[in-house]
Amino acid sequence: MEYVYMLFLVGAVIALCIFINRITDKLKVPSLLLFIALGVVFGLVSRAAGMENFTDYGLGNIVCSICLVFVIFYGGFGTNFKEARPVAGRALLLSFAGTALTAGLVGVGVWCIFQILPFGGIGWVESLLIGSVICSTDAASVFNILRSRRLNLKYRTSSLLEMESGSNDPMSYMLTAVFTAVLAIQYGVQGAGQMGAGQIVGMLFSQVGFGALFGVGFGLLGIFILKRFSFNMGQGGTIFVVAVALVTYALPTLLGEVTGVPVLAGNGYLAVYICGIMLGNARIAQKRDCVRFFDALTSVAQMLIFFLLGLLATPEYLIRPQVLLPALLLFVFLTLIARPVAVAALLLPFRAKKNQLLVVSWAGLRGVASIVFAIYAISILGENTLPYDLFSIIFVVVIISIALQGSLLPLLSKKADMLGDNDNVLRTFTDYQDETDVRFVKVVVGENHPWAGRQLKNCVMPREFLVVLILRGEETVVPDGNTVVHAGDLLVTAAPEFENRESFGMFEEYIGKNHPWAGKTVRELGLPSGTLVAMIKRGGGTVIPYGATDVRPEDVLVCIKLSPPEKQEPAAGQEPPADAAAE
Repeated sequence: MEYVYMLFLVGAVIALCIFINRITDKLKVPSLLLFIALGVVFGLVSRAAGMENFTDYGLGNIVCSICLVFVIFYGGFGTNFKEARPVAGRALLLSFAGTALTAGLVGVGVWCIFQILPFGGIGWVESLLIGSVICSTDAASVFNILRSRRLNLKYRTSSLLEMESGSNDPMSYMLTAVFTAVLAIQYGVQGAGQMGAGQIVGMLFSQVGFGALFGVGFGLLGIFILKRFSFNMGQGGTIFVVAVALVTYALPTLLGEVTGVPVLAGNGYLAVYICGIMLGNARIAQKRDCVRFFDALTSVAQMLIFFLLGLLATPEYLIRPQVLLPALLLFVFLTLIARPVAVAALLLPFRAKKNQLLVVSWAGLRGVASIVFAIYAISILGENTLPYDLFSIIFVVVIISIALQGSLLPLLSKKADMLGDNDNVLRTFTDYQDETDVRFVKVVVGENHPWAGRQLKNCVMPREFLVVLILRGEETVVPDGNTVVHAGDLLVTAAPEFENRESFGMFEEYIGKNHPWAGKTVRELGLPSGTLVAMIKRGGGTVIPYGATDVRPEDVLVCIKLSPPEKQEPAAGQEPPADAAAE
């Protein structure tokens, strides 16, 4: 019956975390801190009840790694690559070269810190392990602060920070894996094997190469399947995307084990992030449903990670001098020296402004990924192998970073004159179409259109419609009821989406050169009763058809038909069109 108690605990924790999340919205307190605090409280209560500390780092690594897969995938899925493209080069440079440079600088700083403190020095590999674990910025924290505080940062800095924080976890993980493997050999951990310098370099290249290859490959495959096939089950597309994310992470990770050559293993986190970017920026079916599902899933995943991290933490360990002093000095060195040096070295060649360098340096918040990577290292090396308490040191640094850097980032941005109206992190029309039941539709007003020359308040339209924008040549107008509509205007209208899809089905009909519909108009197709051509996919665009619209070879007709099929009555002498693409 142990699993029943476990299920009860998981359910109770999730419910409490959701309730706490409502409180954090009102108090403006980073939710990470309260979720971790909840885990710490559970740990204290359990110890008071006579239970042992929860120190199963192996289980913690498994749970956190699975949760992190979805967090990183959704970080890529939510990245608007079109908006981020102008700063993509700089963001990726910070993600990879900047993360590696930060890890190296922190490694040097950690070595010096332990030489100064009276707890005994440590080796260079142990120092670089700490640098590797803590060198990545936390995407969840950066996203939350930028969007919840509506920090409209100049010079596209918001996009730069979002893309950097969303893509630098793989580099941190790769470096952590390398130095963990080296230490496992050095300490004689069972099953560690041997690894030379050439193998370490090869491991880094294969982690990046195979990770990127699998990410792009499964991204393209996922897009192809989602565009070409329909799923005969509710939310089938969303479930398929979940499966793609899991497979994309797992296969490159298993590559070394399957081939028997560990150096060939790819980075699963990098693969799943790239796959997420590709799927999130493609026009795929049920995308809004995917956004809703992953919003909820990643929120729960982060809650579980934060709670588990708090449960693994032992408060009396965190305040020990051998933990607290190195953590405080490490935070100061990382925040005021290592991160600013790395940022300046990589962004100054792009003529970055001083105030931008200041904000980017301060926005390097540490978070859940760093603690997860610390758990990964401990799960392999053992809890008492390292000459320091890796988990507790990283835990303290993350708590200080979230509390101090996260709270002061809005104020620092204002003082540095980085708040502007040109670049912002506000959402676009596409975001809301993907995430809500609102659709944005364009209406072109011709010379003979009944709205031409009228004020909007006098235009006859359904009450549920709202004209939100008018594009008039080079001019963009935000209208009100007294705005006059001109011939040639393009109106962007908002309306609720139709949700009841149970009473009809949709299918695509590919028009090959020899297809009997090729060359005919829509009204000449003789479609059966209850069937309608809703739109035509032609080249890279979409045509909304009417009776006189020509059907051309290479067109894809998107048709609606009533369901169930037995209620349809084909027109005389006509057979219903096939559901599959026909040549």
